[in-house]
Amino acid sequence: MSTTPPEGADDVGGSVAPPPGRDPGDYGRSGRLRSTVYEAEMAQLQEQLVLLQYWIASQGLKVAVIFEGRGSAGKGGVIKRITERTSPRTVRVVALPKPTERERTQWYFQRYVEHLPAAGEMVLFDRSWYNRSNVEWVMGYCSEEEHQEFLRSCPEFERMLVRSGILVLKYWFSVSFEEQRSRFEARNAEPLKRWKLSDMDLAEHELYVRYSMAKDTTFQYTDIKQAPWYVVPSDDKRASRLNCISHLLSQFDFQDVAPDVVELPEMREIPYVRPPMHEQTFVPRRY
Repeated sequence: MSTTPPEGADDVGGSVAPPPGRDPGDYGRSGRLRSTVYEAEMAQLQEQLVLLQYWIASQGLKVAVIFEGRGSAGKGGVIKRITERTSPRTVRVVALPKPTERERTQWYFQRYVEHLPAAGEMVLFDRSWYNRSNVEWVMGYCSEEEHQEFLRSCPEFERMLVRSGILVLKYWFSVSFEEQRSRFEARNAEPLKRWKLSDMDLAEHELYVRYSMAKDTTFQYTDIKQAPWYVVPSDDKRASRLNCISHLLSQFDFQDVAPDVVELPEMREIPYVRPPMHEQTFVPRRY
């Protein structure tokens, strides 16, 4: 079995040289961002994400962010960092399981429509309707006719969303074959992470070139000006998270509308006698 995929955009994991303006000392010998730099930068970006959520809520914006890409490319990691400090009432995650028997008989986009954002919401799709042109097509879970119909209808579907007032942002996380293999091997070696290594991951790794073909075809039809694709090279996980969140923030001309500091009220005195403490059952103190 070959371990050298053909050259192509999706096989590029990112340059090892620091980007212009960055201190080379921020990177280790491997060319990857140091953890101390990453943590400091992430803290600042998460502060901005909190301000962004206030802005989205105050302006009644409707934002749909799609995260796609190969297995182990880092989609879940960046979603976790985005939601770490934000409110789930404003910023929520949609990660749908495989469709039910009933959903398989519906219009393909139907089960995703009910999860689209209302005013004042940002929805993060951890995989999306693009399952049809990637996983389903590569693994043979859809017919060629269904695949072709998706490629025809998806651009119109997304244009319709944009016309309705939804901002659609699409991120594709790209990881090289070598880096994907390294991450899968790390999962396999650690019992606490082995659950993350599924049969689908193994099949995807074996069919790496087929997934490249699927991605290239998807982009050919759906990289539209109303909702373009943004590729995130993610061999360096830390840098990819920062790059993606920074770009996400740059798509909004938002202002600081965070609520002012409030004065906490004093406890109101109310006549009341509580029952004895010994009548309650407490968790044993082990720490």
